[in-house]
Amino acid sequence: MFAAKAIESTEKAAFYRDLATQLKALLEGERDSIANAANTAALIFQMVPDLNWAGFYFLASDEELVLGPFQGKPACVRIAVGKGVCGTAVDLGMSMLVKDVHDFPGHIACDVDSRSELVVLLRDNDGVFGVLDLDSPTPGRFDKEDQAGIEKLASIYVSANSFED
Repeated sequence: MFAAKAIESTEKAAFYRDLATQLKALLEGERDSIANAANTAALIFQMVPDLNWAGFYFLASDEELVLGPFQGKPACVRIAVGKGVCGTAVDLGMSMLVKDVHDFPGHIACDVDSRSELVVLLRDNDGVFGVLDLDSPTPGRFDKEDQAGIEKLASIYVSANSFED
């Protein structure tokens, strides 16, 4: 049985290294992508401070993301590629770090309390298949160290899964 352990480090790189170790242990031996997404979102939401949403959106087609497992308030179910922070990340093929969503043209306000957002791509051998999305009620909550740490967690999630039918 997995039990999350408090991370004592106040240094972000060390925090994310410890969190990555915990995520690997949590996902070890499980190949179901939905179960792994649910547990990944839950661990991130539990361990990363100052979040009000953590979860996944998966590409349902070349034009649309659909909500996957998450922690937080109910969310927008469908996001067009190229729209909002998540859809823009997919469209541009890169992670998005938004210090204040009110300054992001076309931001989709699923939760009016969200002020900053970090979206990282989920990518396998076939290309981008979704995003891992984190929201915070605090403007400027995320920085490049958070982005690097969450990108590592996303890669652990991708590696843990068997996406074969």
